[in-house]
Amino acid sequence: MCTPFIRNHQLNLIKKQVGELQKACSTVSDPKVIASVRSNTPFKVMEAFPGATEAEQKLLESFASLNTPLEFQGYLRSLEEYVKPFDSVEEKQLKKLFPKAKKLKVPDLAAIDLRYVTYLGWTDIATNKMYLAYHLNGRLVGVEGRFTPVQKKSVCFLCNRHEEVALFSAVTKSRPANASPDYYKAIGNYMCVNSESCNNNITDVTVLERFISDIVL
Repeated sequence: MCTPFIRNHQLNLIKKQVGELQKACSTVSDPKVIASVRSNTPFKVMEAFPGATEAEQKLLESFASLNTPLEFQGYLRSLEEYVKPFDSVEEKQLKKLFPKAKKLKVPDLAAIDLRYVTYLGWTDIATNKMYLAYHLNGRLVGVEGRFTPVQKKSVCFLCNRHEEVALFSAVTKSRPANASPDYYKAIGNYMCVNSESCNNNITDVTVLERFISDIVL
């Protein structure tokens, strides 16, 4: 039996690929096309698990032989016990990440299912601030930035989905060697207003980790 090894963004990727195969099985009549999808979808999943053990590989690839909606649904349910949750955090840990925010309001941690969290994100409408918490290289780090709603849908730079977004701008701590004392640089991107939706969509953390690294390192 495998121990939990599937992170939230990887689970989202699996769901996407399983959905692609299920759609092909339900709507495509050409056996060659279906066979191609059966080959490609597990391959895309395995790309996200370069260090998978033999048992993990067998589990991840097993959906390739399924055919019916009930079979696909059952497969996704079977993965739940292998999902590795976001490491639990306490309110005091989050407040420690943002010492300048004296009246920081944190989300209701008890109400969050950490299995389906890639990053913790929340907003403070009163101050137009957005806060992110993420485990980067084994360390919990936080990013604070200005949150500017744009009242439209656009592509989120983290999950790459078309959602209601806001412009999130954060000041990087990195400074050029000869920078003046008042130097600062802000990095801004459009990201989901609703962090829960973003966590349900994100399939890759490369951009997220690069963004956080640019801010905090």
